[in-house]
Amino acid sequence: MFLRALLAFLMVPVVVAGIVPFTIALYDPFKSTGSLAGILPLAIGMAILLWCVRDFYVSGKGTLAPWDPPNNLVTVGLYRFVRNPMYVGVILILSGWAILTGSPIVAGFSLFMSTAFFFRVKMHEEPWAERIFAAEWQNYKDNVPRWLPQLKAYYPEQ
Repeated sequence: MFLRALLAFLMVPVVVAGIVPFTIALYDPFKSTGSLAGILPLAIGMAILLWCVRDFYVSGKGTLAPWDPPNNLVTVGLYRFVRNPMYVGVILILSGWAILTGSPIVAGFSLFMSTAFFFRVKMHEEPWAERIFAAEWQNYKDNVPRWLPQLKAYYPEQ
């Protein structure tokens, strides 16, 4: 399972949050100087992403890949504060790239991916979680916000 998780990590977030924005910025004719301030959201986003990938592997017994989803509803770690921390982390990484490179096209890509993530969650992931995890999902959904983290941690009833 470790190899599946590693492959999923390399194929999905490394491509979307690493290779694509780097390549866009490399060829963006509109980019400006950029700012080192982009390192902060990029680093925070990376930390969030790695934490979530670990939680999917350890607690969820699956990967972040759509073809190998977790077998258990993941409600530990950052998932106690927000339902989609992995997507939040990727958007922070993309925003960091946009600031760091000064690329308006990377900024546009970040907005595009934010929209794509919203529709993926709303139309695919949440209906899937409702079908697979039923009452456990409903309880989680009722207590944890989708995008903006809450201050108090969610602890499911055992």
